[in-house]
Amino acid sequence: MNAVREYLGRNVRQYGIVAALIVIVLFFQVKTDGRLLYPNNVAALFQQNAYVMILAIGMVMVIVAGHIDLSVGSVVAFTGGLCAIMLTRWDMPWLLAVVLTLLVGALVGMWQGFWVAYVGIPAFIVTLAGMLIFRGLAIILVGTTVAGLPKPFNAISNGSLPNWFGFAGNLDVVTICVGVIAILAFALTQWRSRASLRKHELAVEPMAAFVMKIVFTAVIIGLFTYWLAQSSGGTPIVLLIVGMLVIAYSFMLNRSVFGRHIYAVGGNRHAAVLSGVNSRRVDFGIFVNMGVLAAVAAVVTTARAGAGVATAGTNYELDAIAACFIGGAAVTGGVGKVSGAMIGALIMGVLNMGLSILAVDAAWQQSIKGLVLLAAVAFDMVNKRRSSVG
Repeated sequence: MNAVREYLGRNVRQYGIVAALIVIVLFFQVKTDGRLLYPNNVAALFQQNAYVMILAIGMVMVIVAGHIDLSVGSVVAFTGGLCAIMLTRWDMPWLLAVVLTLLVGALVGMWQGFWVAYVGIPAFIVTLAGMLIFRGLAIILVGTTVAGLPKPFNAISNGSLPNWFGFAGNLDVVTICVGVIAILAFALTQWRSRASLRKHELAVEPMAAFVMKIVFTAVIIGLFTYWLAQSSGGTPIVLLIVGMLVIAYSFMLNRSVFGRHIYAVGGNRHAAVLSGVNSRRVDFGIFVNMGVLAAVAAVVTTARAGAGVATAGTNYELDAIAACFIGGAAVTGGVGKVSGAMIGALIMGVLNMGLSILAVDAAWQQSIKGLVLLAAVAFDMVNKRRSSVG
């Protein structure tokens, strides 16, 4: 037990975020008389906040590398508006329009990555300029709302997986299967990761802490599965998209050479360069990736609204940045995880939904989210100071 306590003490920031999410959920569950966790509200939580989760995946990589991206909200408006135009005015098949939208997002990322990586302009300035450029282009391009999008496209954000296997009582069997697969996949990947660390004689967490983490995560996934299985649609399609992105990017950051280079550059850029890391290529790559994920978020947002709107994406960059910092990313770079960013996004989503159910004024909602962000970063800095003193 002493080993478990020591391990938890060393990882207080990581587990503190999870505890904060649970406390916030329980608080709003009580204050809303149980309405927060109505099955349809749980499904809506993921559908309404999918854009934050998608943007946070890319943003955490940008922050880990020591940069920031202020343009993603405007890029969402620009690429989303272009996607709507392709679908309506150019009469493209929806799948082709989605692919071209992602390509445009990549080009936007290449544009910004060039100025940051190869010209040397700070990312703050480049993306601030991008925020103005692409918002202006969105207004010019879209003008008024572009509506009348095809139903298969709108189903990306508003649809659910088909109920192929019927119901077990009032539970959607497809959703139950997805939940079981998610639990087994998480347990298997964690076990293989632990085995790999031991094979290379690296430090691993105590077995008791490892088992507790698996059981706790399985319970959380099981609860969400149970609620979703009772919702009117079952598993939202957009949740599956977010889940696949989380798995892919977690693997890339933790297991790939590019992921290790991102952490190296963010931790100590000079040392990384001396070690042979091409920091320019890393910087260019993370902004291209951010452009693609902004386009994915644009597709999700446009499908959710059922229209292209020039004002779409307003403050999305702030939501994504807040999710990353609440989820444990370091202001100085070099530290951050996709899983932490997802927890941060869920905290933001629960706050939005809980405060909306309680009919709290939108201005107060902004203030409360700002205080939560400030508290999360302050906690991180205080914890680091204690660790350095210890």
